[in-house]
Amino acid sequence: MVDEKLREFATEKQWAYYLAVDEHGSQKAASRALGITQSTIGRSVLALKKKAALHGYSPDHDIVHPAAPGFVSKGHSTLYDSATGEAKLQWHKTQRDEQQAGLARQAALEAMLEEIPPAQPIEPVALVGNDLLNLYILTDYHLGMLAWGEETGEDWDIKIAEKLLLDWFTAAIEQAPKADVGLFCQLGDFLHIDGLVPITPASGNILDADTRFQNIVRVAVRTTKQIISMLRAKYAHVHVICADANHDPASGVWLREMLASAHQDDDSITVDTSPDTYYCFPWGDTSLFFHHGHKRKPTSIEGVFAAKFRDIWGGSKYSYAHLGHMHHLKALEGNLMIVEQHRTLAAKDAYSSSRGFLSGRSASVITYRKQHGEVGRVTLTPEMVTPV
Repeated sequence: MVDEKLREFATEKQWAYYLAVDEHGSQKAASRALGITQSTIGRSVLALKKKAALHGYSPDHDIVHPAAPGFVSKGHSTLYDSATGEAKLQWHKTQRDEQQAGLARQAALEAMLEEIPPAQPIEPVALVGNDLLNLYILTDYHLGMLAWGEETGEDWDIKIAEKLLLDWFTAAIEQAPKADVGLFCQLGDFLHIDGLVPITPASGNILDADTRFQNIVRVAVRTTKQIISMLRAKYAHVHVICADANHDPASGVWLREMLASAHQDDDSITVDTSPDTYYCFPWGDTSLFFHHGHKRKPTSIEGVFAAKFRDIWGGSKYSYAHLGHMHHLKALEGNLMIVEQHRTLAAKDAYSSSRGFLSGRSASVITYRKQHGEVGRVTLTPEMVTPV
């Protein structure tokens, strides 16, 4: 009887000799029919059975479970019933087939030495300035906050804050790509205190203030106007958002109105004066949404933006929401939009340091294309823009 299982271990010649022995009844008869020596046929059939056994198949010896591909049999142990002579248990040990592994290595080497045709050049995607918007996100800057380095790890006062702010914008504007629109989003908590008394407006918690409130206001106005002037030198249109927040809700009001009044005769500079705490800016098929993060968390804000700005959200393909408030990074991709919570550039105050809120410090310029949403970003840390 022909054992078809042996076919997978045989060469074409070995299989022909094996079939001839079966057809003619013996190796001797097969040798006469084929006109070759009996020893040639015998060696061929023996080599076939040895190869099969090496791979775990030798039914004459009760070995009928071939090794897995890439492995060969290392040994067999069989327990026979002393009364019946039947095999009761069998242990099959295998090891890697080094011959096959060598062939695989040789094939890999040959493939590496093959001459690969050069890739056809592909036209790069053209990023045109009038298709692009650069978004400058500044959040939780806490101008006027005092931090003592021995206590918090990093010093922070009004002079440090003013220098870092202008250094950062100088570097960020230089590194940002050419675009038609520069959107400056001051995402809230720009001022650390909101009045003459250094406390939080809602809860009355005492704050570490560096200087008098009037000096904080003076620096806030001076730096904001300078930033807008720097942006206007690069962009045909500058749009400004000063978001409502928990540390400086009243200051956010007068800052928005002051900036709008100062630039009312310049059509190239627009300021969002909405009294709402949620903001939006449409850019072709891309829509951008903003909220400080003190009223809604990143996990529950998608629906608020989609409902408040239904027409803009519904008419766009790519939607992005930006929040601050918590001082550390978080990004969530939901069904309606991507929600990103941003870091601050400011140092940690005593409150954050003592509670172990130790997020990193950075801010980003994010580039959006009208047709494709976000296409790039530049992220800069304080150490990158203010050399020691």
